[in-house]
Amino acid sequence: QERVLESGGGSVQVGGSLRLACEDPGYAFSSYCLGWFRRAPGKEREGVAALDHDGSANYADSVKGRFTIIRDNAKKTHYLQMNNLQPDDTATYYCARQQKPATCHPDFQWSFGYWGRGTQVSVSS
Repeated sequence: QERVLESGGGSVQVGGSLRLACEDPGYAFSSYCLGWFRRAPGKEREGVAALDHDGSANYADSVKGRFTIIRDNAKKTHYLQMNNLQPDDTATYYCARQQKPATCHPDFQWSFGYWGRGTQVSVSS
């Protein structure tokens, strides 16, 4: 069964940066809407960013200006570049591929599938 695989998590101090990667083996990778989501301790999973096949990206307000989602179609991999990390960014981060027709936006979490197992990000002050 196809499954996406996240990597790149770790522990950083406030203001630091991390780059998460998501390998997606899907045969039509270049056509997918791809997304990143996170679940903080004690909270529900929330959308972070989504990137459509045409390069248009959408972000949660909490990460705008700090996070960037990019893709490498040749490698079937997309990335979440996270800068100026804050303690509230501490969470398990998941990538996914949109499966149901919807706007390519992290608010539409219900439309995403092929979830990975997640990668942990911890930000300490």
